[in-house]
Amino acid sequence: MQIKIDEDLIILGLKGKEKEEILSQMADKLFECGYVKDSYKSAVIAREQVFATGLPTASYGVAIPHTDIIHVNEPTICMARFEQAVDFVIMGEETETISVKLAFMMAMKEQHAQLGVLQKLMAILQDQTALAYLAEETNKRNIKSFMLDKLGIEEK
Repeated sequence: MQIKIDEDLIILGLKGKEKEEILSQMADKLFECGYVKDSYKSAVIAREQVFATGLPTASYGVAIPHTDIIHVNEPTICMARFEQAVDFVIMGEETETISVKLAFMMAMKEQHAQLGVLQKLMAILQDQTALAYLAEETNKRNIKSFMLDKLGIEEK
């Protein structure tokens, strides 16, 4: 799998009160770093309205926002840990929300790659030890190494 994890895309203590604010900041970071096109932000926010990405875990909510591959320049994941929990609608629900503290914004270039990364992320999210590590670790390099290992990605 050709995907890059960039320390610049690991955001610890992201501030925002609404999911749109959070999504906007994460998408802006992806755009600033050249991973996505300028259309990505509006596309990911619009998709979240129709296909919610909030996921309950044993500890707290997590979100995996993403959008169509046409908005992506280079595949990556932006991980953000929020300063305070933000409500996201639960995946598969219409109105029920979950308080989310951690989000993984995927930017994939190939449809099948998106599904594969999503499956590997879901495995991480079901592992309470892994989730606790991502919720508490303060060193971005350590988080990057951990994510590369868990996703089975060799660093280029």
